[in-house]
Amino acid sequence: QVQLVESGGALVPPGASLKLSCKASGLTFSTYTMAWFRQAPGTEREFVAVIKYSGATYHADSVKDRFTITRDKAENTVYLQMNSLKAEDTADYYCAAGRRIITSTLRIPAQYDYWGRGTQVTVSS
Repeated sequence: QVQLVESGGALVPPGASLKLSCKASGLTFSTYTMAWFRQAPGTEREFVAVIKYSGATYHADSVKDRFTITRDKAENTVYLQMNSLKAEDTADYYCAAGRRIITSTLRIPAQYDYWGRGTQVTVSS
């Protein structure tokens, strides 16, 4: 079965960097669009970044120039490099996988077929 396992979350001070990882298994990684979403307590799940099977990437405006999504096909892993972290980045971060998602709907959680359990990121002094 498909599994997505996130790791790398931590408690860090403002301005710090973190790199999240999502290891995928049970799917043909190169054919899937992989994304990161986040959810803070009491809020809806929010799009962060996506990398299509083609390699094209998109980032939310709130994280553009600070976060970068990449993937390693050999390791079936997608990463989220997060720099200059802010308190408002505090959330549970989730990895998601989907196929045949058109560009205009990449930011919609319901478009994704598989989800990880999340990893917690807390930015606080």
